[in-house]
This record gives sequence, C-alpha cells and structure tokens, in this order.
Amino acid sequence: MNDRYDAGYGGDQYELVGYDEYNQPVYRQVPAQQTQQPPQQQPYDPYGQQQQQGYAYDPYATGTQQQTPDYDTGAQPAYDSRQAPQSGYDPYATGTTTAYDPYGQTATSGQQPRVAEQTAYIPQQGGPAEDTEAPKTPETGERDYRTEQFAFVEEPTDDSEDVIDWLNFTENRTERREEAKRRARGRMVALVVALALVVSGGVGYLWYAGKLPGVSSSASKSGTTTAAGAQNRDVIVVHLHNTAKGGTSSVLLVDNTTLKQGTTVLLPNSLALTDDDGNTTTLAKSVDDDGTSGTVDQLNTVLGTDIEGTWRLDTPYLQNLVDLVGNIDIDTNADVPDPAATKKSAAPLVHKGKDQTLSGKMAVAYATYRASGESQNTQLERFGQVMQGVLRQLTSDPTAATTTVQTLAQILDPPLTDKDLGTFLAKLADLAKSGDYKTALLPVQNDGTLTAQASASVVKDVLGGTAKSPDEGSAVRVSVQNATGVKDDTEKARVVLLNGGFTFLEAGTASGASAKSKITYSDAADKENATEVAKTLGLSTSAVTKGTVSANADVSVVLGEDYKPSSSS
Repeated sequence: MNDRYDAGYGGDQYELVGYDEYNQPVYRQVPAQQTQQPPQQQPYDPYGQQQQQGYAYDPYATGTQQQTPDYDTGAQPAYDSRQAPQSGYDPYATGTTTAYDPYGQTATSGQQPRVAEQTAYIPQQGGPAEDTEAPKTPETGERDYRTEQFAFVEEPTDDSEDVIDWLNFTENRTERREEAKRRARGRMVALVVALALVVSGGVGYLWYAGKLPGVSSSASKSGTTTAAGAQNRDVIVVHLHNTAKGGTSSVLLVDNTTLKQGTTVLLPNSLALTDDDGNTTTLAKSVDDDGTSGTVDQLNTVLGTDIEGTWRLDTPYLQNLVDLVGNIDIDTNADVPDPAATKKSAAPLVHKGKDQTLSGKMAVAYATYRASGESQNTQLERFGQVMQGVLRQLTSDPTAATTTVQTLAQILDPPLTDKDLGTFLAKLADLAKSGDYKTALLPVQNDGTLTAQASASVVKDVLGGTAKSPDEGSAVRVSVQNATGVKDDTEKARVVLLNGGFTFLEAGTASGASAKSKITYSDAADKENATEVAKTLGLSTSAVTKGTVSANADVSVVLGEDYKPSSSS
C-alpha cells in the first residue's frame, strides 16, 4: 500500500480515472490552478522543491517533456496556451508522442525531463520501502486508512484442514505408542508369571524326587514312599557260577534313570525265598533247583521289585569279559593264592593293595575267593568290586558294548538279548565313569529274612519296592551251637541249612569242644524234621534224640568234632 499519495497528503490530489485489465484502480493527479504567481510567492512545496504553475508533469512516463526552470538565471518557461490536449490517453506509458497531460495542459512537442521526487505510484502497488505507515489527518491526528489498503479473507483456506489432519495423525501416533507400551507390559507380566510357574514346578519336582540341594535324600525318600516308587529303574540279576569249585553268587544291577544313579545290590545266598509250592527256600538253593525263571519270580515277590532279565555269568565268561575290556583296576582287600599253584609257598596271584590291575584270571580268582573263617558276604563284596571295575572299563557306547557282549558268545536266558544287555551295561558304564555308582549289601538276618533296615535302606530306596519275607513258622527253625573248635564251621553250617530250606538260628560257641554232634527235638511232630536236619548237615541220624531245645527253635543242633563241612556241601 502507498499511503503517501492519499488525498490531502502534501497538497497533491488524485482522482479515479478508471480500472486496468486486472481490475486495479487507476488514479491521476488533479491539475493545479492556472493562475500565475510571482516567483517570490510560490506555494509551499512539502517535498522541499520549487514547483510553479505551468510546469507540466507526466506521472505515467509518456515520454512528453516540459520545460524546466532555469534556477541559475531565474527565468520562467513560457506557457503555450495554444496547444490543445491530445485525443489519446495512455495510462500505461506506451511511449507514444501524443500524450495526455493529466494536469489539463497541452504537452509541448519537446521532451521534458521527469521530476524524480514527484514520481506517482498506483495505489496498492509497491511504494518506497522507507515509508509504509498511513498519514495522519490534520483534524483528528489519527492515521487515515482506506478500504483499498487492506486485503480481506473471505473464505477459509485448506490450511485448517491440514492442521486438523496433522493433529489427528499426532493423536493416533501417540495412542499407538501407548497401546504398544501396554502390550509390552502385558507380555512382560505373562513372561514373569510363566517363569515363576516353571521355577516353582522345577523346585517341586526336585523336592518330590529328593534331589533338592540341602535336603537329605534318604530322609525325603524314607518319608515319601510314593516318591521312591515313582522313580524309574531298570534291573537285571546276575548269577556268577563257579564252574571250578561250585556255588553261586548273585547281585542286582540297578539303573535308576530318574536320579541318574547306578547301584550293585549284593544278595546273600541265605536270603529266604518262597518257592512255587509255598515252601521256604534260600536264594542259593533256588538258583540250583528252580533255575533262573523261578528265582526271578521269587525275588520279585520278596523284594517287591521288577527284574527285567537274568544274566548267567559263568567264571570262564567273566574271565573273557575282563580281558575284552582291557583289565580292571580295583582296591583289593586280601592276598589271593593262585589256584593252579602246586606249592603253598608260591607267590599270591592277587596282592592286597590299592589300584591293583587285574587280568581276567586274576579277577575271577579274586571274585570267588573266600578265606577260612570269612562269611559268604565277604566273598560277595569282592564279586561286587569286580563288577564295578568291569563297568568302569566298559565302553559307554551302546553299539560297542553290544559288540563286546556278542564277542563273549554266550547264550543268554530269554527274554534278555545281546542288544538289551549291551545297551543296559553301556548306561551303567557311563554312570560308573562319572562316579554316580555305588555298591550296597542287602542286610539279611540269620534266619534269612529281611530286617527293617534292609527295607528302608536298600529295598525301598534303591529298589523302590517293599520287603515281604516268608511268614514266620513256614520253615523249620534250627538253632546251631558250634562245639567243633573251628570258628568257621558255624558259617558253613548256616549256609548248608539255609540252602536246605531251614531257618538258621545262631546259638553261639560252646566253651569246650565236643566229640560227638547232637540233634534234639521237643515235639514228636518235629522228629522227622530233626532227622532231615541231620542228613542235611551230613551227620548220622543216630544223633537225633528227644529233649530240650532252645527258645524259638524247633530243632537244636550241637556241632561236634565229627562234623565235616565238606560232606554237607
């Protein structure tokens, strides 16, 4: 806007003469009075310039020039009133020679210079940058604004819709972020809950299985029968047959797959069993009389376990097995003489000591050795040492272990196969190498029955079963007192009587030796049983007499010097 050309500003006046092709108003300056005034009485020039009437000014730059005063001489230009106005009007300064004088004067034919200080501007076009404010009116002293100086907004533009869209976008984006945060928090809570359930379940399982650190496994198992029974166990029975001297030794190989624990359970030959006819017998007698199948059924009944197969291991096969695995290293507890030695002064085949390396022959000699005065359990423990030594040397690869079993060329008792035995032994070998293997002796009383200790420590914890010994009174109870002068005869008589199906009761050792053995019964119904006891011990039936017997016994026996253990074996 150009406020400086409004009416009343500086004495110049403009009037509307029309509109251009862009519908913009076109103004012209109103002509001044034609009367001449003396030079010394010129009107006040607000622009600091001396203007006189008769000086033509072409605001539209038509190219027509008027005379300018000569300020050096003070002469005034002549005004030619004879020139008539031209018919053409060029508001856009087209440069034609015929121009219209907006001051009502006829332009001279000569070109007149343009006064730069009074250059006219069309309102609403860009004016001088140094003065953009509207002029003040003399009456009110306030600025005078005109309508054409303003631009009015008649309709809203599209910018408002863009702002609304941007606000909606920002709001939706914030909501999406908050929703993502809520979902993330929900997933985190679900994950924490799932982890808590897994941890609590794992701790519960460890407590249930008795594997929780800081909790005694024996206490937890003894107090929780279900936990011990719920564990998975693979069990086979091994019978070692001494083909040179006779006799058998039996052990159970147990793989507890739940606790990752292997165990060799030593079974004394005096363990009381019940045969198919309901009669009481012993483990040793059952192996000889009833064979493997009958013995397995009887063991399952007494121990409450589930034996999956029987491995009959004769001493020659044991020797070959040790040689196949490359000898074994065990701690021996006795010097074992060489069975093939002809002189008593010959060096022992196996020396007592730690980390003794045994070949197949040496391992068989040590596993079957029983010194004078030793119990059968002592020899059984040696057999258990040899079995554990073999497992430590055996490969843990099921395929290679099966090949080792097949190399023995044994005929196994059904349903046990070479592959089943090889796979089973490979698992135990892995446990033996890692140290998760132990040997346990089944405690048996003198009468061959199981004690409460055996039921808790071995039968329940190791085998996961329940002990069930034969009923009392089902077998003839024989009380034995040793008067032979040889301490080992008591143990030998016990083995013979147990193998014969009798219940052995130890009566101690007599103060002095007796030449003759004596067998006594108190009830006439037990005379036949007393006669059978004499035959079992290899004594004459004439030693059987009626008399007083010890408490809790049906037959009493006093072994004299005439007792020959070899004749009863």
